[in-house]
Amino acid sequence: MTNTTSSPKIIWDFGTAYELFISLHVLLEPEYFGIRPSYAASARARIPAAERKLLEELYPLLGVPLKWLNTLPAPKDAISALWALKQIPPAERMVEIYGVREPYKSDNPEEVEKHKTFRDILLRIAAEGNVLSTDVDFFQKLFSKKHGNMKREAVESALNWWSRPEELGEAFLTAFQSYYHEFFEEEEKRIEPVLRAGLERAQALAPTVSFEELFTDLSQGLQLGDEFNASTFIIAPAFWVTPLVFFEKFDQDTMFLTFGARPADMSVIPGEIVPDALVRSLKALADPTRLKIMRYLTHESLTPSEIARRLQLRPPTVTHHLKELRLAGLVELSLMHEENRYTARKQALEAVYENLNAFLQGEETKEPA
Repeated sequence: MTNTTSSPKIIWDFGTAYELFISLHVLLEPEYFGIRPSYAASARARIPAAERKLLEELYPLLGVPLKWLNTLPAPKDAISALWALKQIPPAERMVEIYGVREPYKSDNPEEVEKHKTFRDILLRIAAEGNVLSTDVDFFQKLFSKKHGNMKREAVESALNWWSRPEELGEAFLTAFQSYYHEFFEEEEKRIEPVLRAGLERAQALAPTVSFEELFTDLSQGLQLGDEFNASTFIIAPAFWVTPLVFFEKFDQDTMFLTFGARPADMSVIPGEIVPDALVRSLKALADPTRLKIMRYLTHESLTPSEIARRLQLRPPTVTHHLKELRLAGLVELSLMHEENRYTARKQALEAVYENLNAFLQGEETKEPA
């Protein structure tokens, strides 16, 4: 953070309602989160076809409504989230849970203007029921930055749904109710104690380390930078997103963060005895290029461009390899510079060796320090 004279205030939060929305997001983009695509497809297949089609077309573009979920009262479980969703008039449902009417607060004028355009277009489409070609152009460019080369037909389909707000509100609720009954109701029972254990561990760690160290530990390798400059952090455990984080700046002073709380010896797939973390680590290290990258990063912090020059590779290729290493929790990522910088997480490498031996011996695996 730019101001290190005092640590930010921490507000701990808890609720399986976050996982209701996060788990679906992960199931719809499994490769990004390191989840086996075949398992994700089988889980989605439980949802009735019409509801599944809506979620597959629309939800990856909308993302997880973290701010709305944070406002829910205790117990903040899946059923209470669905009940709260049902209380919102269908025509207003999507606008409200995604905060479309709320102004965007940022020190970056360009980001403020972009969000204003985003908000104005969505409100006009919902009010008039009409999608313009320029609307599709704007959102295709916006979504492509996050999702790669986003097809125009996919953007048009999403905006056409948005042009029918009442129908979309009803369909969205029905789709999530189906997802809950067909998949998440049972999943919630499995992950709730894991989330509580993760929260207790984080709360016990917080008084013993600096906030920067706590942040890096919970994010499994993300260093605190200007992007996370806030005086208050709302922190909640998440299961499905492990080892990555979800974060959103609610206002100028408040940052929301979910951290991965799934243990190193547990798989996201029920009944799977091989831990996800071990598989990801071994897979990441089983590539000659990534081994070379780790060798460099063990000695110094480097940007993707610097690594690309040393290996004589295209920067996008290096970025792909770094993403795999980050997903395995083997590198630290610093966002404090114009270009991201990476460093090897030596303690995570040591944990890989110990966890492989522990798995082969049938012992408990170890969380990276």
